[in-house]
Amino acid sequence: MARSLVAVLILLLAVLEASTAARAHSFLDRADPRVGGTVRASPAQVRLWFTGALEPAYSRVRVLDEAGRQVDGGDSQVDAQNAALLRVSLPPLPPGRYKVTWRVLSVDSHVVEGDFTFRVAP
Repeated sequence: MARSLVAVLILLLAVLEASTAARAHSFLDRADPRVGGTVRASPAQVRLWFTGALEPAYSRVRVLDEAGRQVDGGDSQVDAQNAALLRVSLPPLPPGRYKVTWRVLSVDSHVVEGDFTFRVAP
């Protein structure tokens, strides 16, 4: 009986540790402009909020036009007051579809990357 109880406790601790580690990864929570959204005017910047803190030296976001050219200001950075916010400035963008790509390193040392598009309406 005691061995069964110990085995159950070990299993429970392993499950709890695994769920805590999974929650520590930084995933995209929301973005401005919105994922798949359309804006009427060119945004001044793209902001990405993640579910956890990011390592500033290894976290980047880029904005590409329909031809795949980088159109952002090249100043991607993690916000000084909010380590879960990644931003990059934009020049005035003409109407069209834009692709936002990111690669971030969360403070738990896991890399997460992804992309989405938004559109600037004519």
